[in-house]
Amino acid sequence: MNKYPNQTRFLIAIDCIIFGFDGENLKLLLIHRALVPEKNKWSLMGGFVQPDESTDAAAGRILKQLTGLEGVYMDQLRAFGNPSRDPIERVVSIVYSALIDIRKYKEQLSDEYQPEWFLLKDMPQLIFDHEEMVRAALKDLRYKAALHPVLFELLPEKFTLPQLQALYTGVYDAEFDKRNFSRKVLSTGLLIKQKEKDKENSKKGAFYYVIDKSKYKDKFHSFLNFVPNPDNFLF
Repeated sequence: MNKYPNQTRFLIAIDCIIFGFDGENLKLLLIHRALVPEKNKWSLMGGFVQPDESTDAAAGRILKQLTGLEGVYMDQLRAFGNPSRDPIERVVSIVYSALIDIRKYKEQLSDEYQPEWFLLKDMPQLIFDHEEMVRAALKDLRYKAALHPVLFELLPEKFTLPQLQALYTGVYDAEFDKRNFSRKVLSTGLLIKQKEKDKENSKKGAFYYVIDKSKYKDKFHSFLNFVPNPDNFLF
């Protein structure tokens, strides 16, 4: 027996959600879709899994082919399998997501499919169920960021408190009181103040900080007291 009897075959697709931080704002990478239906409309990076490749390999191939990005670690989020999600035929899509420093990958972006970074609040209408995918990926990102130091990986070695606050504001779409944010962050003992100031973004200048790596693992969870309740982001 070469196939399971009485079973209908359908396609497996991959969709890649790439969030990026540019030092000030959280953004989403989108491309123009090359296939009908919905050709030339804004889309996530998607394609079909080939018979001889794993879903992980397909995700890496599709992302590189459509954007030029490679070496991006992506987590598998979940599958989207509404029978009517694709108007052509039955397609189950497995979604992968990543959060990257836009500045580190800027030179890799290709122009073939016109990839473009959008602020989340300016995200255009997307094809099929891609907006639902983005909402699920953002919810997952917020949950992970409330439990693990994933956002710190986007910061330069030396950073200012306004930079750190901008990152958390972008991810959680929530305004943090400037004084309370600074007070709570510094009270953790996780950051070491530097002598230099960033004088490009304000006349007064903001002091740079670095992470005290000797306290990183022990102190990180105390840093998260001001973050919205992670239970709010459970599926």
